[in-house]
Amino acid sequence: QVQVVESGGGLVQPGGSLRLLCAASGRTFSSYAMGWFRQAPGKEREFTAYINWNGGATYYTNSVKGRFTISRDNAKNTVYLQMNSLKPEDTAVYYCAAQNTVVVSFDGNDYSYWGQGTQVTVSS
Repeated sequence: QVQVVESGGGLVQPGGSLRLLCAASGRTFSSYAMGWFRQAPGKEREFTAYINWNGGATYYTNSVKGRFTISRDNAKNTVYLQMNSLKPEDTAVYYCAAQNTVVVSFDGNDYSYWGQGTQVTVSS
């Protein structure tokens, strides 16, 4: 079992940057693929970024490609989401989730463990 806790959210101006952290517990963290999802007010949760167990494969939703970077440090049981050139439409609660299958998935239903979320607000 894995527990995850997100941090690093906050208020930032358009064009600014934030780095989100996802700290995970559990000895088997390195065997899990990890995903970042986000949910804006009044909208459904959407996939944002994915990283496989060793960081060798990453995927992004089109709207964040070239601006966001997902990475992980298995020695520290941590996943990161570096967000640059932030836009007001990036405003959302960002969730980290762990997936314990080898199949690449962008569907939140395939993720077993979720954090409580961290708020990101992009506004001037």
